[in-house]
Order: sequence, then structure tokens, then C-alpha cells
Amino acid sequence: MTNTSTPLFHRLFSLAGKTALITGASGGIGQVLAIALAQAGATVGVHGLTSAKVKETCRLVEEAGGRAIPLIADIIKVEACRNLMIEAHAGLGQLDVLINCAGINRRKPMAEVTLDDYEAIMNLNLRSSYFLCQAAHPIMQAQGGGKIINIGSVNSVYGLGTISVYGASKAGLAQVTRVMAVEWAKDNIQVNFIIPGFILTPLTEKPLWGDGYKSQWLQDRIPAQRPGLPEDLVGATLLLASPASSYMTGSTIVVDGGFLAGGSWEHGES
Repeated sequence: MTNTSTPLFHRLFSLAGKTALITGASGGIGQVLAIALAQAGATVGVHGLTSAKVKETCRLVEEAGGRAIPLIADIIKVEACRNLMIEAHAGLGQLDVLINCAGINRRKPMAEVTLDDYEAIMNLNLRSSYFLCQAAHPIMQAQGGGKIINIGSVNSVYGLGTISVYGASKAGLAQVTRVMAVEWAKDNIQVNFIIPGFILTPLTEKPLWGDGYKSQWLQDRIPAQRPGLPEDLVGATLLLASPASSYMTGSTIVVDGGFLAGGSWEHGES
């Protein structure tokens, strides 16, 4: 019987009693999402590579009134992905939400990209997400369903020089998301994709927003005329992590200040 004493809005968007594993949650976008999901009621598995940074995110989650468990793993290795899922499931007790947020970029012209560059980016951004999802599937299937959110990039659909491998990794993740959604819909697992725009984080502050030319180029082409902030991704993430999106799967939500919508002749754009 449906509980009508709680407003529909709260029932749809609440994560009370739910659990979430967020990769790359030790800083930047992942840290903000970890805090937001905890505030919505979820117990959060905080993954990262560095113990001190993971502990700091856990502290912030607990300061916000949530509960967090630290998870350290180098998920560039496939076996580490599988072990992380086992550890997360054991620590959380269940796995309702998986958010693949971990990623790296190395900015180089294609002629200068090395095999090491290629493998490092593809292995973390695409391969680790693939095998984490694969390991999450039987857990979510056995418990009757779950949510998977893969974090992409505008560069999965927009070509930009010096980030060919990064763009390819995110485009690949977009396609994998669609196939997962098709295959796992019967298991009540919703798999969706978020495309962030040019978000201001410690990793982009210097190479993008700290570069006068690039910063101006971006602001001239982003209709919102400002960088995105990690907090701008919270709304879409809570939607896709909560019961509110139970009939959404294989979908893409773009959070980019209007960048992909097109351009304007104003503000110096040519």
C-alpha cells in the first residue's frame, strides 16, 4: 500500500535508507556529490586513491549529518574494480547507487600522445567504469534493482583539440551506458549518463580557467557566461539516484550552461 502520509516529492527524491558508491569522491565533483547524497539520506561509500583525501571527504559527509565509509583502490586495474565492489557491498550492506565519477585527462596534440597516455586515460575513464558496472550488476539484480550514473563530458560529443583520448573515453562510456540500460532494464536497474560542461575544479582551474585565452574562449561560447560548479551537478544526480527516475534509463542529462545548445554572435564569438 502506498504511503500517503509523506508528500510525494519527498518520497520520490529521498535517499533515506539507500546506499551509494561514488568513485573519485575524494575531491572535485565527486566530493560535492558525496555530501549531497548523504544529505539526501544515503550512506556513502567514498572511493579514492589517497587515504588522506578520502578521509577528508568522509569527514565532510559526517559533518553534513551523513554516514560514510572510506574505500581506497587503484581502479585502473580490473581486479581492483571487482575487489572494490566486494568491499563496498560488504561495508554498505547493499548497493543502491553506483556513480562512476573517477577520471583523468592528459592534454596533448594527437601527434604527441603516447601509448602510456592512451592506456592511462582509457583504462581509468572507460575500462574501470565498465568493470565496476559489471561487478555491480549481480548485486543490484539480487536485491531487486539499482541505479547507475556514469559521469561523461561535453567532449563525448564535441570535438576539441588536445583531448582526443579523453573525448574518446567519454564517448565510449556514453555508448556503454546505453547498452547497459537496454540489457539491464529487465532487472530494474536504471543506467543513465550526465554530461557536465566546463566545470571549475582543482583539475581544471589552472589549465582552463587559469589560462586567459581559454577562459575567455569558454565564456564567449557558454550562454550562461560562467564556469560550471560541482554544485550545478547535484540536481541531476539526485534525480537519477532517486525513485523519481524509475522510468528513466539510457538517458543523457546535459548540465553545461547551454554550451552544446549552440552559440551566439554576441560576446565576441565568431
